[in-house]
Amino acid sequence: MDAAPNGNDGTRPGPQAEPIRFFGTTWVDHDNGYALRRVGVAAGSLAAAVAGCLVLRFAYQGLEIARVGGFVTTLMIVMFAVCSAIAFRKTWEGFTRRPADPAREESLRSLKAIGFIGSLLAYFFRSLSEAPGEKLLRTEYEAAVAQYEKRRNTRAGNPAARKKPKPRRR
Repeated sequence: MDAAPNGNDGTRPGPQAEPIRFFGTTWVDHDNGYALRRVGVAAGSLAAAVAGCLVLRFAYQGLEIARVGGFVTTLMIVMFAVCSAIAFRKTWEGFTRRPADPAREESLRSLKAIGFIGSLLAYFFRSLSEAPGEKLLRTEYEAAVAQYEKRRNTRAGNPAARKKPKPRRR
């Protein structure tokens, strides 16, 4: 989203759009296969979530075969359910606002990895309406463009050609 050092990277002057994973900067103008990418991301994240559920089902069956007992089995189910719910919520919040404390988000990384199904489902549901994170980046990008235009318009003209005020006589 920051402007290039000279204010231009060869495409547009001013601030540049921040790329989104799988979408690049196609979210800005919804061009270059944006709709097709959204369909692909939705289908891919749903397929990955289903595959993850199958893997967890195999793990559950392994616990049944090992006869570890009802407590351990219940503990595993509750752990994955809670971690998935937290991962869904944190991933969903990440699409709408920047984290207030990046260190805290980093500490939740392992929890989100355990609850990967929640993250995948959040990605799926968000991609049904927009590119995941598009709303956040669009508001930031439009604010940066508006600020750039405002600065550019207020500095228009050659400052050396401005008339100098006449000194006052007393």
